[in-house]
Amino acid sequence: MTTRQISCKGLIKRLTSVYLSLFIFLLCLPLVASAEVREYRLDNGLKVLIAEDHKAPVATFQIWYRVGSRNEPAGKTGISHLLEHMMFKGTPEYGSKVFSRLVQKNGGIDNAYTTKDYTAYFQVLASDRIDLSIRLESDRMENLILAPDDVTDERSVVMEERRMRYEDDPQSSLYEEVVATAIKVHPYHHPVIGWMSELASIGRQDLLQYYRKFYSPNNAVIIVTGDVNADELIEKIRERFGRIPEGPPREPVTSKEPPQKGQKRVYLKKEARLPYIVTAYHVPGFPQEDSAALDVLSSILSGKSGRLYKNLVRDRKVALNAYASYGGLYMDPFLFFFDGTAPPGKDIDALEQAFYEEIDKLKNTLPSEREVQKARNQVEASFIMGQDSISFQARVLGMFEMLGDWKLKDRYIEAIREVTPEDVQGVAKKYFTEENRTVGILIPEGN
Repeated sequence: MTTRQISCKGLIKRLTSVYLSLFIFLLCLPLVASAEVREYRLDNGLKVLIAEDHKAPVATFQIWYRVGSRNEPAGKTGISHLLEHMMFKGTPEYGSKVFSRLVQKNGGIDNAYTTKDYTAYFQVLASDRIDLSIRLESDRMENLILAPDDVTDERSVVMEERRMRYEDDPQSSLYEEVVATAIKVHPYHHPVIGWMSELASIGRQDLLQYYRKFYSPNNAVIIVTGDVNADELIEKIRERFGRIPEGPPREPVTSKEPPQKGQKRVYLKKEARLPYIVTAYHVPGFPQEDSAALDVLSSILSGKSGRLYKNLVRDRKVALNAYASYGGLYMDPFLFFFDGTAPPGKDIDALEQAFYEEIDKLKNTLPSEREVQKARNQVEASFIMGQDSISFQARVLGMFEMLGDWKLKDRYIEAIREVTPEDVQGVAKKYFTEENRTVGILIPEGN
């Protein structure tokens, strides 16, 4: 089945699978910046990006739709993710589950994920089999069946997924509570997987309308990287996708989250082993100028060589684990998180105060140039990690294209390199304030 970007368990794991992964995308930017990207636009509005990479005879085909949970109609949260599931349920030409079976039969892999801002589908195949992706993806862009029985079955699957990964997971439940408390107006208030009662209300007609509204060439971007010939490939894409009519124009999301005017607190009593805390601050995202300093700040705090682990876990022993995370690649401003688990027998209030003391250190004492340089170096060193991954290269292009233009990736890394200790201290003072803070406390039942 597909991997969901919504499916990470708990904020700690979410750090690994979402925010850190987004951060790592950024780390690969110089590599991508050096690759030649060919850009095309079909008459029906479909945008195509192709980057040739002939190191190995493989290629990845990705199609990104500009639709995520931020676009969902009132009362239908989770419909973007449910539709992602339904995209594997077949067309008249390729029946249910045939898509993945054909890809696997040809030695490839396929996957998909839904986020707050977009939904992406991808395959990795031997480069001489990439025509298969073109055929399958063009077919399901316009011919999805959405059979009533499949809708009923898959809706139950998603509801069970929500139950297991969120409602039965105390840390994920607290994360949802904190986000929904911190954000009251913008659709980021809602979880990507949707609220249970609203999931239950989604029917075939809802999905069909949503599919017709958002799954169209003028709302999609195709990205191909790997051992392909761009001139030949674009003609094949044009032949298959070029005949699909464009859909309705995209409606902008106009909601703006107003400034928070005071601390918010939420308590969650749930069966759990240890108390847990999530603290969130409203922050801007890229390309706003403070985003690079927030990324470097996150790096200073994170990891086993970061301040939170060294000071709170190793030295003071007020935390079993402690993290900071910043996802700066959302289309609209989101949140900077601190989270941690208190050790057995320890008070969660002590951990909360310890977080604030670390924040005060950032505000009151300029971080050393050496510490900031180390954070920037971590970015530089990580560039190498994605060097051989065509999927990574394509994903970076897609991420920045969703933000407005794939070429923004070049601006981002330049901004990271220019971050100074004064910038880091400045964003700590500007955003880590009591009135901008939402605190969530998990109280284990029975304690």
